[in-house]
Amino acid sequence: MVSRRLVFFTSTLATAVSFFTLGVMHSRRTEARASYEAKLDAIRDEVHSGLERTQRSDAVVTAGNSGRIAGTADSAELSRARMVAQIKQELQSEMGLLPVHLLRDRRPSFVELYSYDSLGKTNYGTAGYLGGGYFITVKHAVIALKDEDDRQNNRRITSVKIVYHGKEIPARVVDAGDAEAEVHSGDWAIIRTRDLDLPPLRVDSAFAYDFADPIFRLGNDYSKGIILSTGYVGQKTSNGLVTCLTDGHPGVSGGGVLDQRGDLVGIPIGRMQGDYRFSFILPIRAEMLRKLPAHDQAEPQHVVAGEQ
Repeated sequence: MVSRRLVFFTSTLATAVSFFTLGVMHSRRTEARASYEAKLDAIRDEVHSGLERTQRSDAVVTAGNSGRIAGTADSAELSRARMVAQIKQELQSEMGLLPVHLLRDRRPSFVELYSYDSLGKTNYGTAGYLGGGYFITVKHAVIALKDEDDRQNNRRITSVKIVYHGKEIPARVVDAGDAEAEVHSGDWAIIRTRDLDLPPLRVDSAFAYDFADPIFRLGNDYSKGIILSTGYVGQKTSNGLVTCLTDGHPGVSGGGVLDQRGDLVGIPIGRMQGDYRFSFILPIRAEMLRKLPAHDQAEPQHVVAGEQ
């Protein structure tokens, strides 16, 4: 009898303890869930609040085009633009390139040149505009030089004209070098017309002509208009000329040789007999400009790689 009562009491107590434990656990779980949900709600509120602040900041920046965010974006964009410009400049310098727009800008500065001689023949070449109606070209295009057998003949140049807007404009020789034959360091001339609406060239008489320097040649190839050719500096000759491999077709004599800045640094004056690719360049010298009144031009700015 006592044993049954003890078992009943023990069972009842165990059941009570179990229910109490389950109640405590349920209560704690409920409290934990409530605490978790409260923290989650707090995080949600913070995120929503942050989003609203960002939206308000964006609205202010867009409307007023000011503020820290806009300034940072502008600064980053400016840095990227500078980096791209620097990379472009380094690539141009390394690869020997010249911007297409600059070449197109220089194109109008060169004109077709025609001379008529006493034998009834027409000769053609190129001239580069220096401003004030003055052009630079080769002497053998505007003044009769000696024949190949080194004897002076009776040929004379009777008139010189340049083509301007499709019309021939008379020109006269105002200065020339001391060349008596072609492919000579004195084979240059200055001619003058009336003042024309053409962009004058910027001249650099200090160009070094270092080996492999990239150069750009514009000339009246075969009397078919001004055409562009590219090449690289070769060797300096003993008579003051420079060799290069740019097309030396008939008509390009007197044209322009430009450097990477688009400055006029020389004029093509001839080619090797039988080889249209092997050309001779006459570097620009200060004496060539001696007859130009108040020849004012900007000092050439020698660009260091990476600068522009």
